[in-house]
Amino acid sequence: MDGFIVHEIAADVVVRVTRPMPDLSPALDRAVELLWLAACDRVSSGGAGRLFNGRVFSADRITRSEITGHMTEFRRIVAQMDDTSLAEALDLRPLAVCGVLRCTGGVVIGRRPPAAVYQPGMWQLPPAGSVDANALRPDNRIDLAGQILAELHEELGLSPIDVSAPVPLCIVEHPGSRVSDLGLAMTTHLDADTIRATHRASGNTEYDPLLVVPEAELGGFVASAGGDLVPPAREFLSRIGLLAYGLSPPTGP
Repeated sequence: MDGFIVHEIAADVVVRVTRPMPDLSPALDRAVELLWLAACDRVSSGGAGRLFNGRVFSADRITRSEITGHMTEFRRIVAQMDDTSLAEALDLRPLAVCGVLRCTGGVVIGRRPPAAVYQPGMWQLPPAGSVDANALRPDNRIDLAGQILAELHEELGLSPIDVSAPVPLCIVEHPGSRVSDLGLAMTTHLDADTIRATHRASGNTEYDPLLVVPEAELGGFVASAGGDLVPPAREFLSRIGLLAYGLSPPTGP
């Protein structure tokens, strides 16, 4: 997977907001607004709900022990996703949390909606989502665990008491959109049937279908999914020992 950047991070990595959201020039703001309106129409007509221009975290600097950045409008991130030529002017690296949830039956994997604003129709490791303003604490630190657990409840209907404490794995940065996915490994005592039933009863419609792939079958699933699997998933699965390699296959004999 050429171009993807893997950032090593510590288990106790700190994420902090260190500056306000910058202003945009009138011309750039207009370009962002036009792309945002087009995305809203596309998502709405595709039956994937409505987009909300909330505040999300964008990383300015990523090191092993600390990630610093600012809160920005979601519409700016959507604009940069849809038109990567704006990346230099907008200078955004939106941080997202991505769970790697293991249960007694395997690993939870879901397909994103075909009308999703980002990576539509692709297979992903849920729960996942942007780091939004709800994760911002009064001391300007970002609560990564709180964000992934909120996604867990919203997307799958599961409670924080159902899973182990999330463990940071690494960050995978997309070369075009510059979305930076932070993997967080979790385990649950629940079995596959219970997870699927809870998702149907209490989760949202983010993933259809939602699968629990047995670990022994995971390599085959990844191979068959091919380019329809979001690239960070391969790296995260390799980090917890479920795939032989992640984004960079071994070289040599």
